[in-house]
Amino acid sequence: MKIKLDNKAFNVSLENIAADKSISHRCAIFSLLCKESSYVKNYLFAQDCMHTLEIIKQLGAVVENENGVLKITPPKQIKIPDSILECGNSGTLMRLMIGFLSCIDGVFVLSGDKYLNARPMKRVSALLNKLGANIYGRDDANLAPLFIKGSKLDYFEYDNVLKSAQVKSALILAALFSKGCIINEDEKTRDHSENLLKLMQAPIKIDGNKIIVEALNDKKLKAFNVTVPNDPSSAFFYAVLCAISKDSTLVLKNMLLNKTRIEAYKVLEKMGANIKYELCEEGAEQIGTITIKSAPLKAVCVDENISWLIDEIPALSIAFAYAKGTSIVKNAKELRVKESDRIKAILYNLNSLGFETNEFEDGFSVIGFSSTKKESLINTFGDHRIAMSFSLLARDFDIKIDDVECVKSSFVNFYDILKEFGAKYAD
Repeated sequence: MKIKLDNKAFNVSLENIAADKSISHRCAIFSLLCKESSYVKNYLFAQDCMHTLEIIKQLGAVVENENGVLKITPPKQIKIPDSILECGNSGTLMRLMIGFLSCIDGVFVLSGDKYLNARPMKRVSALLNKLGANIYGRDDANLAPLFIKGSKLDYFEYDNVLKSAQVKSALILAALFSKGCIINEDEKTRDHSENLLKLMQAPIKIDGNKIIVEALNDKKLKAFNVTVPNDPSSAFFYAVLCAISKDSTLVLKNMLLNKTRIEAYKVLEKMGANIKYELCEEGAEQIGTITIKSAPLKAVCVDENISWLIDEIPALSIAFAYAKGTSIVKNAKELRVKESDRIKAILYNLNSLGFETNEFEDGFSVIGFSSTKKESLINTFGDHRIAMSFSLLARDFDIKIDDVECVKSSFVNFYDILKEFGAKYAD
């Protein structure tokens, strides 16, 4: 699809951003731990999270949509499905379900699309197998399809050296259905699982960077009634577009303001953008308004709190392209095992436009304003964030995206919203 964006100044206010994907996944999965029905407003009805709903229904949950509010009634006992649990393109869904199912009495098979089935799952499966789980699959349970025969684990302690919220959440779920655990973090990772579980009155305690989980012992948790805030990761594409557009202002409403989720905005601030945050609501999560005003951007080095902004690095790479100087990303090897090898995907497409870049094992560098070309066919590698990030370059370049269908996995109306910035499309 060919894309062209206006390169005029704009003043736009958005409140129809995609709902937060991480929280939507967790609301659906964690509802299985409750005794009564839970209610979820503003659930993300994108492909990844729809797969989550289908899986919990296969496990016995009843899901009803009551005027846009999901009512999820858990089963008294997890049902053993008679078919494969399809995770689509969602690594979060597969990794969390590995943890959840590893200690449930029964047998389960997890699979996904060709991209997900090529992504490494050993970071979860190998850990759990060492603790007594029975998880089998290709490459020593590294690649799906995965076969899981549930069994109880002993109490364990784990140092989250991978700095992965997905691994942490999978282990918390396994521990709840076994004998508990302690998880140590030297760098705090995204904490949506802990926040929701505390709301559900789960036996979980946070002591500094230590997470203490006690066994449920067949106890059911308190049902919840939550509104999913808008996703700062999804909104960040438009924040970058504002930052690179002279004399422009963008207001983002009903946004999740959890500090582990707005680090990319903090990087944009360091680059020169004027950004303000207004807290409007505080419950399990902080929700409010983010206002961005453009300004000339300067290069930056991103090497801290990487787990807080790992998903936004593709969009940040577009800001780097417009920044004066050489921007650098380090300590981000996790980018290699996302929906694509995002380091290679980012640099492949920047290089196709003639930008000067350098690749590291754990990151990359980009020299701003170094492009020598004005048009390119963008290779998304089937990765939704690569597609959306490089669509932003249509402001100043002739861009064609090879695959826009992948965007539906996380942000169904991304290109509709982009029309508010003057986007026009052609085959």
